[in-house]
Amino acid sequence: MRYYLLALAISAAVSFVMSVIAWRFGLKYKIYPKIRERDVHKTPTPRLGGVAMWAGVVVALLSAWFVFPLISDVDYFRLVFADPGPPLAIMGAATVIVIIGVVDDLYDLDWMTKLAGQIIAAGVLAWQGVQLVSLPLGGSLAIGSPYMSLILTILAVVLVMNAVNFIDGLDGLVAGVAIVANGVFFVYSFVISITINQTEYFNLAALLSAVLIGACLGFLPLNWHPARLFMGDAGALLTGLLMATSAISVTGQIDPAQISRTALLPAFIPILLPFAILIVPLLDFGLAVLRRVSAGKSPFTADRKHLHHRLLDMGHSHFQAVLIFYAWTIVVAVGCLMFLFVKPTYFVLIFLGVGLVACAAVTLAPLSRRKRVEIAVQATSPDQLQASESGRFDPLDEAASALDPADTDTAAQAAVPELTPPKERP
Repeated sequence: MRYYLLALAISAAVSFVMSVIAWRFGLKYKIYPKIRERDVHKTPTPRLGGVAMWAGVVVALLSAWFVFPLISDVDYFRLVFADPGPPLAIMGAATVIVIIGVVDDLYDLDWMTKLAGQIIAAGVLAWQGVQLVSLPLGGSLAIGSPYMSLILTILAVVLVMNAVNFIDGLDGLVAGVAIVANGVFFVYSFVISITINQTEYFNLAALLSAVLIGACLGFLPLNWHPARLFMGDAGALLTGLLMATSAISVTGQIDPAQISRTALLPAFIPILLPFAILIVPLLDFGLAVLRRVSAGKSPFTADRKHLHHRLLDMGHSHFQAVLIFYAWTIVVAVGCLMFLFVKPTYFVLIFLGVGLVACAAVTLAPLSRRKRVEIAVQATSPDQLQASESGRFDPLDEAASALDPADTDTAAQAAVPELTPPKERP
């Protein structure tokens, strides 16, 4: 375990130092794009954080490959790097995707070019053996055709990359979600390696999760609200790439012939857990694609209707919206993982039920405040409230001004004095 922590620490340290360098370099030479209409931030901010994260990941992987054997009597990661193809493919794919992301951040590439770059990066992984080789579905666990394995791998990697990229709209959002999700996935990949091989505790999936956690931890101090540095498409796509690769690597460790029908739940976790840890990005991605295709647009057309935009429009603050994403990720991912450890399973169901209800209540809380304002305003006679104020505070009016969540209660109190607590009335 300590060598995983060492890899994590190296990734975090390199990522932090490079983030500071990228931030100062970006400001000095004004390497940042113009603020777009859909952007939440108001100040031009460098988007070179993905380069810093990439540096942390690559240095940590190279250290585990070449340096760790020199400082230890045992080469703990010998099986991870026994075949150099997959590690080199991962670093090569990460480099390709970061280059595509940086160019897009600076020059705003068209969606076809970005998609082509993503397919190339995913193809490099599949070409070197990082592939989906088994799926615990139906009566058969193995993917019979190599071509089908290649296609499914590329589709999975591209899907996860775009899903993660789609939620990258708030300070600290992707980095924090990735830390939580990969923390859960690290525990799972470590445990599954012990279950399958009682003597082999070190595997590629756990190592990738550890170095990605480190890269996000090193980057997050400069990305916390108000952010001084963004990860940009380079960082978001890199995060999605490594998360997808970790999940695919786990499925490669499962030999379908060794899994009995009575032990199928652990076999399903490699399929369920990636969806669990990516529940929010995948949901946002699905809704965005459906929304844009229904409008006759490209699925990659940018807009300001992502889930994080909707949370802000509902009345949540920036900080609250980010914490809500964290909460949903924690509840779903941890709940899914608990099926492996907690018996009887109804305790897990209780945890999931309570957690999901609590998250939903917090998410929808501003709507109750806005509804109270709406009812108060609509129940007020024109003599008590000017029409201009009614238009401002009616959330159903498309022309209404955006409500400041701090003003909702005072708005209702201004409209109807009875809503004001007695001690505050004049």
